[in-house]
Amino acid sequence: MTAKASFVAPAAERAAWESALEERLTEVGFVVTSCEISRDGPWCIEVFGEAEDRQVAEAIRAVAHALGRPEPSWSWETLPDIDWVAENQRSFQPFAVGPFWVHPSHNGGGKPAGLLPLRIDAGMAFGTGTHATTRGCLEMLATLDARDTTNAVDVGCGSGILAIAMAKLWRRPAIGGDNDAEAVEVARENAVLNGVGDLCRFEHAIGLQHDALQALRPYDLIVANILAGPLMELSDSFSVAVRPGGRALLSGLLLEQADDVLAVYHRRGFGLERHIDLETGGAQWRTLLLRKAS
Repeated sequence: MTAKASFVAPAAERAAWESALEERLTEVGFVVTSCEISRDGPWCIEVFGEAEDRQVAEAIRAVAHALGRPEPSWSWETLPDIDWVAENQRSFQPFAVGPFWVHPSHNGGGKPAGLLPLRIDAGMAFGTGTHATTRGCLEMLATLDARDTTNAVDVGCGSGILAIAMAKLWRRPAIGGDNDAEAVEVARENAVLNGVGDLCRFEHAIGLQHDALQALRPYDLIVANILAGPLMELSDSFSVAVRPGGRALLSGLLLEQADDVLAVYHRRGFGLERHIDLETGGAQWRTLLLRKAS
């Protein structure tokens, strides 16, 4: 049974609330979204999940404390028995991003000539390409020289879309890992559906903590589209795993979090090469391309 918790937050605090709740709740199966109530007015923060409000209540209380704000008045309601995944799939329409044509299984028509198709369905794993963080990564990947990306890994692979995109773009193997075992299975299925099952390998891993991922070090490129907090926590392991002169492509961070992430990676020997800013849900998200000192 699906349910929804919701509360109202000022527009200036919306991004901070959404990002902080995502860090606490997405790994335990909740989905956090927001919608604008009125132009330049407050936003409604929504948390979808199973009908168990204890974890949500604790998360809202903890985030309010972290932000120095009073705990908001929030409601919890049971939703109609609808297949929300199917509803999301029906609303997912094909679109172009960089050299890619991202489309669901039920709608693959209209592909412009010369674009690489990426067949990804909305489902249990993050990464259909619609979010600014994934689009930023896809656009940035298209700018890289294939000669500099012989050995690449996708950390927090979700649906596998970025590893699959690398395999299709450069026609060479790519490996990925995710701490969600179900996402790993989805990524494997997606690789087969996209005709790169022989090029993509996905493992159940926390960060780079898996023998298969460790064995391929040093990497030319680490791609990680996760969240600002985990990106900073993984900076040490990324620094060790990337070859001198190699790159880290980082996304999942709001514009206002970018300087903090950059500062951490600067201390690990990475410099900013370039960035892309894109919008989703009224928030600006930044994708960073960093290069490790030679």
